[in-house]
Amino acid sequence: MTRPRLTLPLGSPLQLLLLACSFALSAYAGVRLLDGEWFEIALWIVGAALVHDLVLLPLYAAADRLLVRASGPRRTWVGYVRVPAALSLLLLLVWFPLITGQVTTRYTAATALPADRFLEHWLLTTATLFAGSAVLFVGRRRRKPTAPRGR
Repeated sequence: MTRPRLTLPLGSPLQLLLLACSFALSAYAGVRLLDGEWFEIALWIVGAALVHDLVLLPLYAAADRLLVRASGPRRTWVGYVRVPAALSLLLLLVWFPLITGQVTTRYTAATALPADRFLEHWLLTTATLFAGSAVLFVGRRRRKPTAPRGR
């Protein structure tokens, strides 16, 4: 017996209420965000979308294709490289201005915290992600030997 899935019927009052609340919250955040430097923020959003679609997406798609080709017919370890690489690149993308030191004075003025350790923290986090992935890969390989698949 299968369990019934919890789905909201299309157009149900609860779904419409949740959708209206999310639009209201997004509108509020947009008004607050674009209150001061709206042109720079809009330019950053459009630029980020263009840079992602025209530069970053082809780069990481090509890197993933090279990784898959280099792995040969047995691709058991590809996921153990993809996940920490994706998380590390996401952290780099989010914290890029602080990691590169472009906004250290602005960050320090706004938070009264030093901004000189972000590069070291990102590198340590990246090393930890890859080390954890390697430990997980080796542990799973030792625990469960691969058996030939029958068709």
